[in-house]
Amino acid sequence: MARLQSADMTLVQLRYFVTAAMHRSMTEASIDLHVAQSAVSTAIAQLERSLGVQLFVRQRSKGLSLTEAGEQLLRDAQSVLAQVEEMTDVVRGRHHQVRGTLRLACFVTLAPFVLPRLITRVEQEHPDLRIEIIETDMEGTTDLLLSGAVEGGIIYDFGRVHDLAFDPLFPSPPHVILAADHPLAEREDVALAELAESELVLLDLPQSREYFLGMLEAAGVVPRVRYSSHSYETVRSLVARGHGYSILNQVPRAPLTYDGGELRALRIAGDPPALDVCFARVTRVRPTARTQAVATLARELFGTAG
Repeated sequence: MARLQSADMTLVQLRYFVTAAMHRSMTEASIDLHVAQSAVSTAIAQLERSLGVQLFVRQRSKGLSLTEAGEQLLRDAQSVLAQVEEMTDVVRGRHHQVRGTLRLACFVTLAPFVLPRLITRVEQEHPDLRIEIIETDMEGTTDLLLSGAVEGGIIYDFGRVHDLAFDPLFPSPPHVILAADHPLAEREDVALAELAESELVLLDLPQSREYFLGMLEAAGVVPRVRYSSHSYETVRSLVARGHGYSILNQVPRAPLTYDGGELRALRIAGDPPALDVCFARVTRVRPTARTQAVATLARELFGTAG
């Protein structure tokens, strides 16, 4: 009976594969790795032959797409490479130092509230660690994490996602925003039912849209959407100019908008559940020292916020 031989693979092949999967492109991977594109293509072709599986579907217009086998290998390869990196640092006596580059995704509306402080703290504590930021929505952050394009993400917990671990940082309760001259603007709180006849300016992002509309539905309000926008600041500016009310989760320290409008933020009567702001990572991928360091600093900075 013929014996099945174990697959031969190298760390270089795994590193090239992971980088290509992150970028969804051989060309972008070669630029990131500072090698010729042919070197990346050859390494991945050798890896596929060694494993006896196809790792990528190559599409001219969309670049590289992972097969099911590729997705599995990506998760395992990331874990292996992280362990090798930490083992190397320990042997070299650098296990107390954190260096390199961490790719971090952040929910776009959270970014201005958390990233400047976090990056400043990272630079103070770990001067050899560089943060690369990708701002996106919930779906984009999830895709980036699961594809291996980023090692961590700061997002709202809209509900558990398979293969992702959520480390809560702070609760972020929803609030209503109104123009400063709105008849209800001097109140401390407002019931959503009181806004049933008013027009809504909706923050129209995946997950956010369903969250806000679901909250109104639970209060028995059929929303009358006058305007919708992907931009947090555009929503605020439209409300400040009297085009309706909105519901948001983050409250800037200053009540002014970019164009000089003025807002009031009111607590929602009945205190609907807050969203947790979390540090997210892939469950089955062992976190690198970089990821652990940044997650720890995020907890120290924001763990008592709210």
